[in-house]
Amino acid sequence: MSRLLVVDDDIQMLSALEAALRRKGHTVETASNGIDAASKLEKETVQAVITDLRMPGMNGLELLQHIRRTKPAMPVIVLSAYGTVPMAVEAIKAGATDFLMKPFSHEALDEALNKLAAGGGVRADLQSAEIISQNPLMLSLLDQAAQAAKTQATILVQAESGTGKELLARWIHKNSLNHSGPFVAVNCAALPENLLESELFGYEKGAFTGANGFKPGKFELAQNGTILLDEIGEMAPLLQAKLLRVLQEQEVDRVGGKRPIPIKVRVIATTNKDLRKLIARGQFREDLFFRLNVVPLRIPPLRDRKDDIAVLTQYFMKKYGGVTDGQVDDQTLELLDRYGWPGNVRELENIIHRAFALRGRLKITPADLFDQSVDTPESTSLQAGHSVSEMERKLIMTTLEQTNGNRTHAAKLLGISLRTLRNKLREYRVEETVAV
Repeated sequence: MSRLLVVDDDIQMLSALEAALRRKGHTVETASNGIDAASKLEKETVQAVITDLRMPGMNGLELLQHIRRTKPAMPVIVLSAYGTVPMAVEAIKAGATDFLMKPFSHEALDEALNKLAAGGGVRADLQSAEIISQNPLMLSLLDQAAQAAKTQATILVQAESGTGKELLARWIHKNSLNHSGPFVAVNCAALPENLLESELFGYEKGAFTGANGFKPGKFELAQNGTILLDEIGEMAPLLQAKLLRVLQEQEVDRVGGKRPIPIKVRVIATTNKDLRKLIARGQFREDLFFRLNVVPLRIPPLRDRKDDIAVLTQYFMKKYGGVTDGQVDDQTLELLDRYGWPGNVRELENIIHRAFALRGRLKITPADLFDQSVDTPESTSLQAGHSVSEMERKLIMTTLEQTNGNRTHAAKLLGISLRTLRNKLREYRVEETVAV
């Protein structure tokens, strides 16, 4: 964010915000009321607006509504020292990107701005929820997801890491009846149990030490929208029980609250774990599983949709290299097709991103795609004149080193059979001293 408009009728607060943001390198315009801010927005270009909620004349909510009519894509962070749950929900429903309670720390404001810069936040840029595929399995999955999106049914997405679980969740929200509502993502593995509870359900002032004001939970902020519970398999058993009640009763109890709050939220849960195995081990509630698993979706791993590799490669070449007509040579595509892709689409994206970041080339070579380290002399990086067999040998040996000599694992990563790997090693006259 290089140019911001800050709006507050409290001159001291306005000056403090301006100074703090300028120290962070932002260019800052200021306005002391909503009318002045609306006028400046007509004349000047800014990347985001930070506005107080209660102001004379045109208040922050009215300014937000004006911005949504005139500049629909403009991110707006709403501030308030008089926050109530209805205010927070109303601001989010009106299109606020984020909501901060005064007094807030510089870190909280930095985090809100960082989410804007990353395209995240409470109302993320869902235009980026694009899924690239020509694979029949994936297209069939998208058909199922499109049907489910038309309902309010809870969805459980189970898939390996790197397959695009959150991307699918955003795609479902974008194509749902509540697409104009907020999309709120929560990583259940990122917070300890006590913090996750207050993050999900919110808390009242005085609920615990340090709770100097109220905070609406993610379920409340997702009102009339979608909440994504990412890595649901990591949720502690006590919280699983509370989540089950939320799904059953369609209401949440804030920590320290005196009465439940009705909610209307579509729930999408994702996990890279087998929840049935967790149930068998007593680590996940079976009744919660059945509540979440109304519409089960499984994203196929990249190794099962090899026909998508070419189109995904072209897509990432355009994304990171600006290449609209870049060609990938046949040798590279053959290697990509043979590789096992343990990191799935994310790994493919990272490899292509690295190729452009380190070399800036418009044409990707096998050396770019499998060069895992720029510092290791024995890496798979190749120079012009190296034969395909030499490159293949380096790739196999590097993979064996990275798997500590485990041939079974190496063969899986390489996308070849164990028998083929053994035959190759015999060709290289490698002594059979590595572990199977």
